[in-house]
Amino acid sequence: MTRSDGRSAAVVVDYNGGEYLAECVRSLGTEGVAQLVVVENGDAATAAAALERGGLAGTPLLATGRNLGYGAGANRGLAAVELGEYALVSNADLVVHPGALGPLEAALDEHPEWAIVGPRIMTPEGEPYPSARMFPAPWVAAGHALLGALFPRNRFTRRYRTPDLQDEPTEVDWVSGACFLARRSALEAIGGFDESYFMFAEDMDLCWRARAAGWRVGFEPAAAVTHHHGISRRQHPYRMALEHHRGALRFASRTMSGPRRVLLPLAAVGLGARLMAVWGAMAIDGARARRGGPAPIRGGDDGSS
Repeated sequence: MTRSDGRSAAVVVDYNGGEYLAECVRSLGTEGVAQLVVVENGDAATAAAALERGGLAGTPLLATGRNLGYGAGANRGLAAVELGEYALVSNADLVVHPGALGPLEAALDEHPEWAIVGPRIMTPEGEPYPSARMFPAPWVAAGHALLGALFPRNRFTRRYRTPDLQDEPTEVDWVSGACFLARRSALEAIGGFDESYFMFAEDMDLCWRARAAGWRVGFEPAAAVTHHHGISRRQHPYRMALEHHRGALRFASRTMSGPRRVLLPLAAVGLGARLMAVWGAMAIDGARARRGGPAPIRGGDDGSS
């Protein structure tokens, strides 16, 4: 087990995560972080109570007063950080495995061109989550958007999620915002997260801008975390589905250039149709759940939460 040497701060962005928040903070407490800040986008009193129940009273808690979104919340936390060369940004519904921070720091040490490095993200069932991805070409994005929800093994989704990158450290296009380590100097240079994204695609946009500024992004599978995916999202599922599709369209509009821009209207129509289908499926799932069965979480699997 490689323990951090106190060179990294940690920013945890929460929205009414309760006991999941306490579990996340406890896991980070064993990693030797130089400073830890919890940004609460939900009810600060509830968050403080959950931390106290978990024996974590006194954890620095920055209350935003309203739900600013993931990227804006992370920016508030990063602005409050005073210690550490690196900064770990994390969802609250996530557990850092023992010794995960050390390999992430080592990866940035060994690759001075990397601004951001992401860990291996696991589901609670122990399955790998596709946390290292490529920037999709329009045809790949369209195929993934249209087929991914119903046929997750289709070739477009497999190409987008790059599962072949999950077993070795390597440079990638972007990593999930659910958990990553970054150089604080690089984040400051590019202005942190773009706060016009509420949630979803803000991580892709961050990595895109880092690469445009001359940095690179890496993936370090020796570091692992477990993500209880969707804990915050299920509190407002319809809005989160909307934000997922809105973020995807915003990213497309900001990164598609030249002749490809003529495809934007088609992308908007396609994403709108997909959103209607997702909302319809969510309504059906909700009806089934009311009849006695659990409803799956829908709304997309990309982004930070």
